[in-house]
Amino acid sequence: MIHDEKSTRKPLSGRVKAQRERILTAAQDCFVKHGFHAASMASIAETAGMSAGLIYRYFPNKSAIVLAIIERQTEIELEDMRQFSAATDPTEALVETFAAWSRPEPGMRIMNAALFLEASAEATRDEAVAKAMQQVDELYYHELQSLMARPAAQGGFGMPAETARRRSLVLLCLVEGLAVRATRDPGLDLDWLRAALGEVMPHLVGK
Repeated sequence: MIHDEKSTRKPLSGRVKAQRERILTAAQDCFVKHGFHAASMASIAETAGMSAGLIYRYFPNKSAIVLAIIERQTEIELEDMRQFSAATDPTEALVETFAAWSRPEPGMRIMNAALFLEASAEATRDEAVAKAMQQVDELYYHELQSLMARPAAQGGFGMPAETARRRSLVLLCLVEGLAVRATRDPGLDLDWLRAALGEVMPHLVGK
């Protein structure tokens, strides 16, 4: 698992963390604009404002940068998912997520939808990326199941375990579908989307 591997690493110094973050932010920008394959280490270095040689001191190749971005975004999004509870309006949460995906900004907290699709495509070509994406799926799936099965008194939806398992899968498919829609139809009317999701979500999160 991503977090199990990370726990065995030595803590990074503040300077190393800052340099890695600078590289990852620049790489993410390049990947969104040009795709994984078209974005070169030279273009990442130029965007980061540092030499390619310096980047290689932190990441041996572009694949390592891709994996680091996936890991970083997974941690951020799991943290956000853990803030959800039965008191959260799931329809509004999905609408807000779609709005963020369809109007991407530099440094946005959630993964850019186009980058998510790039990572998914790269998983069909790169075994390490495929493994990382599978681990991400398992983490998200587990987190959703826990939320749906958790008793209402503890902020969950109180579903039987098997119901939580099935509906978590449907919800993941819905979220991934919204990511695709955000890249293909970023101008989709949010009120229309809200109304459409409002017909589905009560059934999905209800018992």
